[in-house]
Amino acid sequence: MIIYTHPACLLHDPGPEHPERPARLEVVLEALRGQHGDADWREAPIVKLGDLRRVHDDALVHEVLEADVNGYRMLDPDTVMCPASRAAALRAAGAGVAAVDAVMNGEDRAAFCAVRPPGHHATGTAAMGFCLFNNIAVAAAYALDKHGLERVAVVDFDVHHGNGTQAIFYNDPRVAYFSSHESGIYPHSGAPYERGVGNVFNALLPPGSGGFRFQNTWADELLPALDDFRPQLLLISAGFDAHMRDPLADLMLETEDFGWLTRELREVAERHAAGRIVSMLEGGYDLDALRECTVVHVEALR
Repeated sequence: MIIYTHPACLLHDPGPEHPERPARLEVVLEALRGQHGDADWREAPIVKLGDLRRVHDDALVHEVLEADVNGYRMLDPDTVMCPASRAAALRAAGAGVAAVDAVMNGEDRAAFCAVRPPGHHATGTAAMGFCLFNNIAVAAAYALDKHGLERVAVVDFDVHHGNGTQAIFYNDPRVAYFSSHESGIYPHSGAPYERGVGNVFNALLPPGSGGFRFQNTWADELLPALDDFRPQLLLISAGFDAHMRDPLADLMLETEDFGWLTRELREVAERHAAGRIVSMLEGGYDLDALRECTVVHVEALR
């Protein structure tokens, strides 16, 4: 098991009272070093511009990397940069690329990227929803281009729909996107009728849904579709904000629900992808729940 992270990801500070705060990664790293200190810990490299430009246009890359930032700079009402954000965004995206190389080259079968800022809301043209670059999309496009893959799956169990990831690959049948998310909340996308070119699979969970509905939705709808796709590489947008203690949403999942789904995803990867999985941290804003869920998730990945 390889774990990628970098100190730069702790320095991205969207400001006081912002839910996507450095303490999120601090508790994740503390817990993982305690429970998985024997993993292969690696420093996330800086992503190359060419890897960003596979999924993001030049205007967005310039906005994040070249614009002057003194103090705080608002990219949208929720998405804020500080002077350290540029380095954090480059390392977060670089972690996914390095993890893809590692699992594709046979160094290990699973990798987890303990990085921030998160990524799955960033579209090809806009930073949004706490996200600067779309880390998982950068990794998926890299896997297609550099490793010649024909089928890459992105599984997203964050409570918020990964609108950016879906939009980037909406017309690319080589990447299939599978998401469960709470209905009626930000970013108000991800309806079941949004199907792309038959490569997009969305399942809505009404507010108040718990583990029973979550597990049945995956077992009955999303996991069979994922099996049918036969991915050669499985990427996970691992958001833990569907936990019952999370302050930003209203699902009622418990820690073990994430362990269950991760084990199911491992089995899919074993059947189709020689066990190759790369998981990247997305949301999760209750620190205790985030700590517990990340440990369970990484344990199941191992």
